[in-house]
Amino acid sequence: MEKRIVTVENLIKKAIQVMKKSYSPYSHFAVGAALLSKSGKVYVGTNVENASYGLSICAERSAVVSAVSAGDRAFDCIVVATNTNPPSSPCGACRQFLSEFGDFPVILVNPQGDRMDTTVDGLLPYSFRLNRSE
Repeated sequence: MEKRIVTVENLIKKAIQVMKKSYSPYSHFAVGAALLSKSGKVYVGTNVENASYGLSICAERSAVVSAVSAGDRAFDCIVVATNTNPPSSPCGACRQFLSEFGDFPVILVNPQGDRMDTTVDGLLPYSFRLNRSE
C-alpha cells in the first residue's frame, strides 16, 4: 500500500473545517483537530460538550481516540484550530493525553491564518510518561 503524502496545509484546512462542526453550546469555544498518523491517515476531532461538563471531550482527545480505535498509535503531527487570536493551545488534560503517544509536532492555528509551531514536549516538558524515550 502506497503511503499518501499529507501536507501541513491540508491538515490546517481539515482542522478548521471540523472546528465548524463543534458542539459547544455552553462555552461557545469551538476547537478542531487534525491528527496525522505515521501510517499516513488523517483523523479529525472536534470538541463535544455536555451539560455535565466533566463528560465533555476535547477535539484533540477526540482525534486521538478515533486514531487508536482504527489501530493507529504513532503520530507525525497534530493541528489544533481555534477562533482565538493568537491561536489557543491544548488544555492541560489534552497535553497529558497527547504525551501518552510520544513527542511530535503540534501546530496551533486560527482561520485568520495565524500559526504557532511547537511540540508535545514543548507544551508539557515534564509530562508523566512511562517510557520517555518514545
